[in-house]
Amino acid sequence: MSVALIAFGQEGPAHLLANYLRSQHIEARVETDGEGTFTVTLARQEDVEKARIITEAFIADPGNEKYQQAAWQQGEGVRLSKRSARGSTQWLENARRAPFTALMFAACLIIYVLSVFGLFGTIAQHLMMQPLPVLLENHQWWRLIGPALIHFSILHIVFNLLWWSVLGAQVERTLGVSMLLILFVVSAVISNIAQSFFSAPVGGYLLPFGGLSGVVYALMGFVWWLGWLKPNWGLSLNRSIVGFMLVWLVLGYADILWVNMANAAHTAGLITGCAMAALLSIGADRRSA
Repeated sequence: MSVALIAFGQEGPAHLLANYLRSQHIEARVETDGEGTFTVTLARQEDVEKARIITEAFIADPGNEKYQQAAWQQGEGVRLSKRSARGSTQWLENARRAPFTALMFAACLIIYVLSVFGLFGTIAQHLMMQPLPVLLENHQWWRLIGPALIHFSILHIVFNLLWWSVLGAQVERTLGVSMLLILFVVSAVISNIAQSFFSAPVGGYLLPFGGLSGVVYALMGFVWWLGWLKPNWGLSLNRSIVGFMLVWLVLGYADILWVNMANAAHTAGLITGCAMAALLSIGADRRSA
């Protein structure tokens, strides 16, 4: 019995993806309902997890030449138009399907660009974390989330926004914008508070830390555990990605990397994401009992 992987409104992208999947030794084909919907289906259930990872990469960059090369190797010359591959239409469609993911992506990018052009001090003054006793006095609670929006280098923001785009969009498309919003707020607050205990106060502020990495680790834990606890919900994460992120976490504690790592934020985020997945799963089981 075939397994539906993803549906497209155009024939070209569906065939490009199916061709590339076959080049990766995953048996796939395109089926159409005759009404303009083209569905990529898999022949084997055991290929679903690998195929989903490939599909996410394809959606992020459908114009990549490797997909066209696979099409020629499979004997099919299928090419996406520039408009569908890289144009504003594709970007707007992705933003429509995952609006909160797109909003936070844009917010982090704008703040980083403003920081590069000399406004980091002003931004930090309004968003950076303060010691909890100070927050209890001034009630500037947005600072519990603010550090998640600040990044300190191009490598820092690229790494975080890449994983935010992939994992955040997957959660938002599958479980809705409300679930991603809750996950973002809860994990940002908990990871920033956790990191605050390991950052020295200087002039009413804490030594600078920031970035979406605490939230990213929460997303990873959330998708990882829900893929294990509720595989029929459609969330999944390749084991190699989980392994990479866990190794990166351990390396941060080993203090052998060339960058300063917010280890407490990463760990707290991971635990938060796993816990929220477990609670969601338990709640679903109780409602269905």
